[in-house]
Amino acid sequence: MSNKPVFVATHPRACSTAFERVFMTRRNSIQTIHEPFGDAFYYGPERMGTRFENDEEARKQSGFAESTFKTILDRIERESAEGKRVFIKDITHYLLPPNHQEARLAPSLQTIKRGVGTNNASLNGGVGSDRDAAADTDSGVGFTPSNSRPESPNSPSKAAPFPYENSKTEGKNPTVVPREVLEKFHFTFLIRHPRSAIPSYYRCCIPPLVERTQFTPFMPEEAGYDELRRLFDYLKDEGLVGPKVAGRDGELKEGQVEICVIDADDMLDDPEGILRQYCDSIGLDFSQAMLQWDSEESHAFAKEQFEKWNGFHDDAINSTDLKPRAHKHKPKSEEQLYAEWIEKFGQEAADLIKKTVDANVADYEYLKQFAVKQKRRDSIA
Repeated sequence: MSNKPVFVATHPRACSTAFERVFMTRRNSIQTIHEPFGDAFYYGPERMGTRFENDEEARKQSGFAESTFKTILDRIERESAEGKRVFIKDITHYLLPPNHQEARLAPSLQTIKRGVGTNNASLNGGVGSDRDAAADTDSGVGFTPSNSRPESPNSPSKAAPFPYENSKTEGKNPTVVPREVLEKFHFTFLIRHPRSAIPSYYRCCIPPLVERTQFTPFMPEEAGYDELRRLFDYLKDEGLVGPKVAGRDGELKEGQVEICVIDADDMLDDPEGILRQYCDSIGLDFSQAMLQWDSEESHAFAKEQFEKWNGFHDDAINSTDLKPRAHKHKPKSEEQLYAEWIEKFGQEAADLIKKTVDANVADYEYLKQFAVKQKRRDSIA
């Protein structure tokens, strides 16, 4: 069974932080890393997102203005070497160029070579350092950049760094991360229907929440379903996941990783049933204690981990457990939802939300066909 770092690839507002809290209960054996690649995507010298492109001060104040994709991978490598299994949850579109632009490798990752893993590895490089470092082979991470790489700016430029004109492409790889780095991770996937996720994301981009999130305006290209599907297909086509699907018949050969897709609504209906299957897929023993975290220490730890994305994770921070819904989720009609959006956000916003939902349903439904099945069988009310 794989002992690679787990990478939960998802899109915004997929109940992913509640999902993450389940694994934060295992701090003795699991090192959770919360959405690290957004630092480079939005704020650093290799940024691809345009949300803060004209606000250099906001990028500086974020504390991540010097974050590159390499410094983030350096951090993951260091934490992998601490003996715990690493569990990363992140937004997939942080790894892919926006709007179907051609993918080129991030400048800081241009000259990656395989690390020489040893059982007594030491990590000598600090954040952003190019000194060779070797990770424990059991961790599954050995990024080890070489000493020569294209120069990156010491501070954010006022013009968008992407596209990386002097960087190379890598075949069908849709990301800015080399394949040999992607293959170090055990990828799993978390989805939620756009009719729930999109209006939730929109709410984070308007008052009163926007005063805390600073994410304005709402940008439909940040929905994330297209990028998630393209990464999923690439990993599947390259044999980095599959062909076996979690929870279904089939043989898992040595070195293979199951296709494991979780639908948030299935998890909310049947937390134990879904999470037992998920844990089995990633090689982790499930415990019912993972579904409860009502302690002062747990809340303090969660608040510290989630504070960089202020306003996005209030429900997860204030939660105490993950219990099944009293009645299984029953989808509302499109007409009902549209009327609700008009009432909450106004006609113009409702039209934008509906258009964005409609544009992402096909990608969601494609991924949904691979989802782990619920075990709960009670009636839908």
